[in-house]
Amino acid sequence: MLSASSGEPSARHDARISEFEAQRPRLLRLGYRMLGSLSEAEDIVQEAWLRWSGVQDGIATPAAYLTRIVTRLCLDQLKSARSRRETYVGAWLPEPLMGTIEPDEAVTDDVTMTLMLALERLSPLERAAFLLHDVFEVALPEVAATLDRAPAAVRQLAVRARKHVESGRQRYRVDAAEADRIARAFFAASRDGDTAALASLLAADVELRSDGGGRVLAYPNVIHGIDRILRLFAGLSGKAYFQPVLLRTAIIDGLPGYVSADRGGVLQTTALELSDERITAIYMMRNPDKLRHVAAVLDR
Repeated sequence: MLSASSGEPSARHDARISEFEAQRPRLLRLGYRMLGSLSEAEDIVQEAWLRWSGVQDGIATPAAYLTRIVTRLCLDQLKSARSRRETYVGAWLPEPLMGTIEPDEAVTDDVTMTLMLALERLSPLERAAFLLHDVFEVALPEVAATLDRAPAAVRQLAVRARKHVESGRQRYRVDAAEADRIARAFFAASRDGDTAALASLLAADVELRSDGGGRVLAYPNVIHGIDRILRLFAGLSGKAYFQPVLLRTAIIDGLPGYVSADRGGVLQTTALELSDERITAIYMMRNPDKLRHVAAVLDR
């Protein structure tokens, strides 16, 4: 929670808060895209506020100043985050960012789950250069100042990053009604083990990733191919514990999806990557540590 510094005049403090709050949504998006964790991004933004509230007047461009702070804090955080992921149990997915199936500020930067996974293959500096320059449209000289690198070096970082993540760019878009239809159709077919309906929805080379973080039951490895995934859901439909309930359809990191709960009350988000009207990737988040924000939205 934001609080005034001791002795700071009220008008000056109010102006500081207004300037910061105007940047908060953008800073949160940047922190999330850098770290893959909304909770960690919120901590970073709060730290940025503490630093912002302590500086003297005279910051000509608050947006640039705060972007620089958040980026550098994220780079420091990534050092420890990467070491933690080396010992992560099972497949790792970014913490799901959920919106309604309508235009939403949180997904307007067009970074989907697939692209988030592609960003994981970059070095921290490449990731920062790509996000700042290509996604958040920060001018190259300012990116260079933020990363404390020469503009030519930053340009090369961005070029290398762009080549690595190009395959993760979203190429197939659906409107709200179609997103809702696909999400509901996949949920029903997977719940019922309806292989004919699933086969009509899935691409031949579809893959499934499931993140339980070692906390709940999940598939430890990526499952490749339509035949294996059809057999998987056909088998699950006969299990007593597999009786999921659809809680709501949603946009999950820019992709059509839904939130469900199984018979044991375990919450799950499912995001569906599409290409040529077929589902090419299924991303299931079951790790309760990464679903706290989703649970909070459902409780509202």
